[in-house]
Amino acid sequence: MKKMLSLAAMFAVLSYASPAQAELKIGGDASIRMRTEFNDNDTGTTADDVKWQYRIRLKGAADLGQGYFFKTMLMNEEGNIAGGWQTVGYGNHEAITVDISNFYFGRMMQDSHYMMGRMPLNSFNNPILDLSLYPTQALDTPVFNINFDRGYGVNYGTKLGDGDLNATVLVLDNESPITAIAGSVNTDGGLFNDGYGVHLSYKMNVGDITIEPQMVTVIGNTDVWDQTKVATAFATNAVNGYVPATTDVTFAKDVTPWTFGATASVPVGDDLKLTGSAFYTFCEDNGADYHAAVYRLKGEYGPFMAWVDYNPAADNKTNTDYSNTFVWAQYKYNVYESAAGSFNLQPTLRWLTKSTETATTDSDTSTLRCELWATVNF
Repeated sequence: MKKMLSLAAMFAVLSYASPAQAELKIGGDASIRMRTEFNDNDTGTTADDVKWQYRIRLKGAADLGQGYFFKTMLMNEEGNIAGGWQTVGYGNHEAITVDISNFYFGRMMQDSHYMMGRMPLNSFNNPILDLSLYPTQALDTPVFNINFDRGYGVNYGTKLGDGDLNATVLVLDNESPITAIAGSVNTDGGLFNDGYGVHLSYKMNVGDITIEPQMVTVIGNTDVWDQTKVATAFATNAVNGYVPATTDVTFAKDVTPWTFGATASVPVGDDLKLTGSAFYTFCEDNGADYHAAVYRLKGEYGPFMAWVDYNPAADNKTNTDYSNTFVWAQYKYNVYESAAGSFNLQPTLRWLTKSTETATTDSDTSTLRCELWATVNF
């Protein structure tokens, strides 16, 4: 808490800098929520639970003139894989350390822009990176929750024809030297061992329909992840205070997956907006042989938003089939709103089902989360 107050004080001092310096504008949000969680699996060993959680995000932005800008966000990332949400611990002794979650700077121009740094990825609204990095369980927004919706890289966008072209390059694996990487198949000594994700998109309008074809691939190679292993390692960390160095949370190592697909959105009447997404990923590289897809149908109607995801996947190496579904539904009620900020309540429902089938086993699990959020924006 002292660290958070010190950072807030630093922001306040910088925001009153001399006229020769850019003014730093401060904003953000603070949220608390009650979560009731109901778990079910084939063995009946899971337990239901009520969790009390909170999240604080401080945002700073500076306009340097002529389109140059700087933005940053501070958030607690320690001890959670839930997008910054911290759960109240035993005796209220959970760690609260607010650090720089993302920062980026660049320039916005009339028909183009560029930016660089630890940038936000908008993965909550776009599942292509979820599928690329968590192919066998791409649901429940893993990039937003586990990777905190940011990555280190550069982005460039420009008007092209009747649409907008965007290109992003992210550092996915910064693996040097090679001797430090357990299980790596690379033998080049580390100089060319890093993996870079490339995300290309082109957004255009056809009448009232907005269409955005997208593609993600990797220059070099990268590891892709297994959500179940990540959760297990996190639980170990919570109990022991550390994750052992031998913990392997990968689904495949040193691979070059390809992911492509598109989103399309259309207004229906005056208040309803429908969005559909379909993405496919595949990889046959370095002993890995898998393919997966994610399909999303999303509806927005005033303060109500809901979507349903379906994520089938197959690992040909182990003859394992995966089938996952996910539902998110929320209703945002504005209690108060002014030019200075707002206060809202948001009931939220999340339902995740997972099925894993091999030649000899069939495992089914489900998690239902009923939540009530209270958020102040400033």
